[in-house]
Amino acid sequence: MRAIRPRSRGALDENVVTIDTDSAPRIMFYGEDFLCEDLPVGTRVIYPRKPIEGLPNPRAAIRYALHHPEESEPLHALLTPGMKVTIAVDDISLPLPPMKRPDVREVILDIVMEMLADHGVDDVHIIVATSLHRRMTDNEIRRMVGDKIFDAMAPERLYNHDACDPEGMVVLGKTAHDEIVETNKRAADSDLIIYVNINLVPMDGGHKSVGVGLCGYESLKAHHTPKAIVQSDSFMDPKRSALAHSVARIGKVCDEHMKVFHIETALNNNMFDGPMSFLQKNEDDFTEMDRLKFEAIQWTLKRTPRALRREIFMRVPAAYELIAVHAGKTEPVHEKILARTYEQYCVPVEGQCDILISGIPYISPYNVNSKALNPLLVQVMALGYFFHMYRHKPLVKKGGVMIVSHPCSDAFDPVHHPSYIEFFNRLLPETRDSYVLQEKYQDEFAYNPSYIEMYRRGNAYHGAHPFYMWYWGQAGREHLGKVIVVGSDNATVPKLLGWERAETLSEAIAMGRSHMGRSASITMLHHPPILMTDVR
Repeated sequence: MRAIRPRSRGALDENVVTIDTDSAPRIMFYGEDFLCEDLPVGTRVIYPRKPIEGLPNPRAAIRYALHHPEESEPLHALLTPGMKVTIAVDDISLPLPPMKRPDVREVILDIVMEMLADHGVDDVHIIVATSLHRRMTDNEIRRMVGDKIFDAMAPERLYNHDACDPEGMVVLGKTAHDEIVETNKRAADSDLIIYVNINLVPMDGGHKSVGVGLCGYESLKAHHTPKAIVQSDSFMDPKRSALAHSVARIGKVCDEHMKVFHIETALNNNMFDGPMSFLQKNEDDFTEMDRLKFEAIQWTLKRTPRALRREIFMRVPAAYELIAVHAGKTEPVHEKILARTYEQYCVPVEGQCDILISGIPYISPYNVNSKALNPLLVQVMALGYFFHMYRHKPLVKKGGVMIVSHPCSDAFDPVHHPSYIEFFNRLLPETRDSYVLQEKYQDEFAYNPSYIEMYRRGNAYHGAHPFYMWYWGQAGREHLGKVIVVGSDNATVPKLLGWERAETLSEAIAMGRSHMGRSASITMLHHPPILMTDVR
């Protein structure tokens, strides 16, 4: 079995292949399972880049970054005995899936806490920068920061950010665009803030870390809007993202009022390890053992209850490795990390396609350890993330078709996503118009006392969060002519999302060709792991 890379197709990269008559079927995620499908001759398949080799000595690289920062004094030179320091860390929304222990945040925190102790800094708090995400559980935090730090600091000095705490938030001012800048009071009152970041994709990090991670609802309202989403030509290129521009304005005000020392990291895309490592290969390169492994996994998953399948996937950590770490001032640090993430993820591609195919996996940034990838999160993975995995222009043409595979079960986690349930069942039957939803209902959900209490005391996402998930797909909805889901186990969910259904991939492709023409060009995004396209 083989794949061809003909010059006539304009392939620019070894990760772009074109299916010929002898090619093997392609694998794609289908929730907590896999599909293995034959694709039409001429289909272009885009594979992720191979993982960049990890740094040979991560601890040495971290120490070097702290001692040789970008446009800043070394961290040790910023420390004085008795000062107040707040360390903020990214939450469980990244990396996806969670990485093998030790998490890179644990490694960095160990080094930073040792440095603080050596310089007589005892007033130290660590805040998980959740923004309006759910509170992490104690076990999740322990896994992220390590046993030593958790046992020494939780819960008094290691805790989740609370964006709804009236005593714990402070308004720093407004930007020139009248955007409210509200942040965590402990951080604002500190002599130094150290932010520990994982830059999983280029829209992470930079000013987003403090400006969003420690903000409140009124600040988030400035840029988490349908208008900002549609005006962002590419989420993955901050220079062309209206959302990123707003976040940068807010972050700059934060930097004016607070002394922030950023530690940003980039990881490779070594998502699958051990027995699952074959999933990172091109199927044409599978060995006989790889094929047997895949058949065994498929056989097992099809005979396993969905809840247990989900548990199995959630329990398999990723073997991500550190490939870059930089520290210092916000913008120069972020620029260097962005360059490294683009090097890992970006695949040059010649031309847009008429029909784009993508599997939807079991996990998103917003359902780690949840009971389901609920319909709103299926939608945000398709139209919010995978549609936007490009820099220069969308991979699919204006008015084109996107085909996704997922069971689209009407299933929600009532602990993590209570406001999602009301949004989906009460609001979407009335309207899918993001602008109407924003104007008519967003504040109602955001200030609902029950949702606030579940966010503050439980492990629920903020009441406004399902609105943001819906807005995140707005650019995709306006750009695409049709979205077709393969294998939905019900008709209700696709109908509410505004999608069409197909029982098989071949049926979905026929529907797409009916919309775009019999000669429609087809491209499949073969992920995860993460990949981005540079369309020329």
